[in-house]
Amino acid sequence: MSKIKGIYAASMSIFNSDLSLNIEKTVNHAEKIIGMGCHGVALFGSTGQAQLISIGEKIGLLNKLSESKYKEKYLIGTGLNSLNETINLMKVANSLNFNDFLIMPPAYYKYGDSEVIEFYSRIIDVLPDSRVVLYNFEKLCGYKFSIECVEKLVKKFPKQIVGVKDSSYNLYENLKIDNFSILPGSESKLLKGLELGCTGIITATCNVTAELSRQVYDDFIEQKEQTKNKMLCDVRNTFEKFNLISGLHSFMSDENKIYKNVLPPVSLLNERDKFLLIEELNKLNFTLGSLKAA
Repeated sequence: MSKIKGIYAASMSIFNSDLSLNIEKTVNHAEKIIGMGCHGVALFGSTGQAQLISIGEKIGLLNKLSESKYKEKYLIGTGLNSLNETINLMKVANSLNFNDFLIMPPAYYKYGDSEVIEFYSRIIDVLPDSRVVLYNFEKLCGYKFSIECVEKLVKKFPKQIVGVKDSSYNLYENLKIDNFSILPGSESKLLKGLELGCTGIITATCNVTAELSRQVYDDFIEQKEQTKNKMLCDVRNTFEKFNLISGLHSFMSDENKIYKNVLPPVSLLNERDKFLLIEELNKLNFTLGSLKAA
């Protein structure tokens, strides 16, 4: 079974002025960053504001996405608390021949490993042909995967539980499972992760660092000298001084005003913070112009 590996962006969603999902531009954005160097894209993750988007709009995007020239490169997030709605959305995706998913446990409720295993077991019992990347992000859902929980899930479902996006960073250094994808959620963990046996990254800022991230990845695979990793980490660390989703939309809005549209309670950076973000990125010679040149 092929691993999920390489540079994956947690893709942004694009909204119209009435805050409806602009399906065509969201797909175009995903295709653009794949063209800039990403091996693939995760749609409807936290960066894509998935928890705030209606199921009808998600289904509409999946239908459009099924026509994309990069159809094989997409990882479908669900962004839903409801078990039944998660299963139903995955059934729609399956009907369109999407089988790779990124799924976070439900938010808000307090639970432990056994409940998490039950949650994923019910999904896989209904959709046994799906491949699931676990989404480990305690900050968002309140639960942090343990190594033991991941190991139990993989043992129970070796063909279905195929990887983990580790945004809590408690797994990627110590989790060792054969033929299993481990993808930290930050560019600053890319090189170290690869050295430890991780397979790549899935990150928000790969929406703008696709070319840099791909070069660091390729140089590692080809055993070349690393010349871009410091800049990549500096760019990531600059964005991390602010809310990542707000920072990305604020940064990209200078290229196209449609990126100013975000779903409440998400907001853009205030003018002072946007100025500081752009100023610091300019000092790194990282600009929208440099992205267009790429």
